[in-house]
Amino acid sequence: MIVCHCQNITDHEIATAIDWMRAPDPLNIIAPRKVYRALNKQADCDGCMPLFLDMMRRTDTFEVPILRQPGIATGQAPKGKDTDTHKATAMSSAASVKRIATS
Repeated sequence: MIVCHCQNITDHEIATAIDWMRAPDPLNIIAPRKVYRALNKQADCDGCMPLFLDMMRRTDTFEVPILRQPGIATGQAPKGKDTDTHKATAMSSAASVKRIATS
């Protein structure tokens, strides 16, 4: 199906471009501009953008895989020696702010 009539881009080309970009780096963030660039084209009137985005979202490899590392999803610092460094940095930053406030 033709998604962009101005540049003659099909849904198959969008999926192929996303697969091509995702192959070397599965964590690559893919935006419409990157898809256009991969196809050696550029957006013209943007009338196709809602359909273009819909086709991108429907592509199996569009989503970035979720990383299951401590602190990534929860916003918490990872446990271990890095935690001690994080606490020390936070305490020294707080002390600096206190010194500046009392000056």
